[in-house]
Amino acid sequence: MRLRRAATASRLGATVLVCVLTACHRNQHRAPSPAAAELEIRAARTAQNSAILARNADSVATFWMEDVTATAGLGYVVRGRAEYKSAFGRDAAMTYQRTTERVVVSPTWPLAWEEGTWLGTATGQALPIIGGRYAAQWVRQNGRWYIRSEVFVALDCSGDACRWPMRLTR
Repeated sequence: MRLRRAATASRLGATVLVCVLTACHRNQHRAPSPAAAELEIRAARTAQNSAILARNADSVATFWMEDVTATAGLGYVVRGRAEYKSAFGRDAAMTYQRTTERVVVSPTWPLAWEEGTWLGTATGQALPIIGGRYAAQWVRQNGRWYIRSEVFVALDCSGDACRWPMRLTR
């Protein structure tokens, strides 16, 4: 009887240990809390906006995963950090501002959804000439949030920007 109880206790202990280890493994990839993660993402977006305004492409790129994908406002698609950074260089005549409206953080995975509005202003101009809506997928890795993908949709324009062509194919 004692051996049976000991074996049962041993199996129960092993089961508890597996459950604890599984929970710890799941939790090590999560943000501290959804509210804290939202603040981290909003702060990261603010810092990236500052880097864009300063035209510091190296700093802007630190917020992207290596395999980031982005669809620009008029449909141009970029894949990878190097290509995205290069696109910023080619678009030096513009400064972009993203304004976060909402961040939703997964309670299960190290993922978050951000959405808001964006504006593009030509160098030397005071008013934006193009703008619209955006959404971004964020991934938490090594204790930090990175942008995995972004989609921008141009909805408003003024002046010459209204004649810019759309790009529907790569």
